[in-house]
Amino acid sequence: MIAELGEPWTAQRESRLHDRRGRARLRAEGAGPHHDLPFTDRVIVTLVALRFQLPHAALALLYRVDRSTITRAVGEIRPLLAARGFAVPGKPGVRLRTLADVFAYAAAENVELRIDGTEVQVRRPKAGRPGRRAFVSGKKKQNTGKATVISDDKGRLLWCGAVRPGRMHDVTALRTEGIEDLLQQHPEVKAQVDSGYQGLARDYGDQVTAPPKKPAKTADDDQRAAYETTRHAQSSQRICVEHAIAEPKQWRPLQRYIGRRDHFEDTVLAIAGLVSDRAAER
Repeated sequence: MIAELGEPWTAQRESRLHDRRGRARLRAEGAGPHHDLPFTDRVIVTLVALRFQLPHAALALLYRVDRSTITRAVGEIRPLLAARGFAVPGKPGVRLRTLADVFAYAAAENVELRIDGTEVQVRRPKAGRPGRRAFVSGKKKQNTGKATVISDDKGRLLWCGAVRPGRMHDVTALRTEGIEDLLQQHPEVKAQVDSGYQGLARDYGDQVTAPPKKPAKTADDDQRAAYETTRHAQSSQRICVEHAIAEPKQWRPLQRYIGRRDHFEDTVLAIAGLVSDRAAER
């Protein structure tokens, strides 16, 4: 990972220095003052912050640097981790970065997808701030951020994205990511979803499978029994995506995110990408 992130970090740093100077280098690379926190330590600090959500001041004490040095290091490395994409089982050199990549992979490898949404509690925006209500989840009854997770039939995480405020419905978040166009482009791709995506299953019934609707109150026992049998069978096929969601939720920031909401998407993508590396080995 150090080797993988080293080149983009150097390019990012050189671009930032070039913009600040307004001209090309006059001295050779490596000249000038050295960093208080070397690149390797910057990556380690970022991984610790993502895993345990430790205060930056505490990490600064461990490394004997200023708190702002830790904050700057995390701010540099976290977007690079978020941009890595997601590992593909059995294909070490391939990573999925967009929803289109996932559908192309599923079509090529004949993989049936499992799709579900997950929510993480976030800090409440200040009173009077525009768009404050957008984070209030109707399901959780609290301020949340929402992401969509896609796995294969073995519960291996393939993609996490469509990060939206918690008030947005699961299927709306996925539609704004362009899933309808992808379903039309790849009619051979199948997906299992939960009841939150029944509208998608209605429009693309040949490709998307959702639980059946609940029977009416006047339904007899045979109808209720048939509903339970069908619902249980579909749930058994879909449940593996819940395992894919549970793995990133073991990381502290995705249990309750207390950082700035501006960094929430990068945090989710960085953690999910790291989790996918381990999941792809199963």
